[in-house]
Amino acid sequence: MKEHHMRDGGRSFTALLPDLAAGVAARLAAEESEGFGLLPRAAFLEYGPLAPLAVGTELVWDERPLLRIIDRLLPAGSAVHAEPECLAEALCAAPAGEYTLTPRRRGISLAWVVLSDKGAAGLREDESGPAIESSLRHSLSIAFARGFLIPDHPGRLRALAADLALHRGYDLIVTSGGTGLAPRDTTPEALLPLLERRLPGFEQAMMATSLAKTPHAMLSRACAGTLGQSLVLTVPGSRKAVAENLEAVAPAITHALAKLQGDPTDCGA
Repeated sequence: MKEHHMRDGGRSFTALLPDLAAGVAARLAAEESEGFGLLPRAAFLEYGPLAPLAVGTELVWDERPLLRIIDRLLPAGSAVHAEPECLAEALCAAPAGEYTLTPRRRGISLAWVVLSDKGAAGLREDESGPAIESSLRHSLSIAFARGFLIPDHPGRLRALAADLALHRGYDLIVTSGGTGLAPRDTTPEALLPLLERRLPGFEQAMMATSLAKTPHAMLSRACAGTLGQSLVLTVPGSRKAVAENLEAVAPAITHALAKLQGDPTDCGA
């Protein structure tokens, strides 16, 4: 399985870390004071590499992953020019000391978003969201995944998708639900104004696969495109349709992300 290394490759920096226990989460705050970023009360990181780190990035010491970025947060503190913070999870136990850390990505980051009024209200258990992650893990190298469940509300979906792509830096965003003709099916209307480039090939592949199963597939208005350096896909709300649609496009996702994020190699190489 081909690994994805496009974002956050390369630049190492020095960190003074406290004792780390596996699974412990810590906020990494980039602060301009004295040119350092701050891991509160514990570690000082050289200013610069924290702000652009996308979700799923590992911080590696001597080929050993010590920390993984699991979220990007709104800035805290009273700095005049606030910088973003990251939330990092310790991947293994490590003693306190000075480490040279290198950002590394092994696989892509996935955010799945389920649109369901009943699910968000706790009236129905969601199955399509976990099905998205399960389907993609069979065909892609996924470094980090997180799910979101929200009502069928175009404003909330639009805001969440923009945040996931442009602030948190997820590579792949997949939504489930809201692609049909019901009055509350507004996923395309929410996302199309955001998409910078449509991907008709993805849309056609999903439609062709679904039409081979049922003529009702022609009612789907699923769309696909890019937002920043993220790939955005919408799929119908049923677990079966999720698997069928994602199976159709999964072989192209890693290559699409590589080209979107600046891979200069020839497509035929």
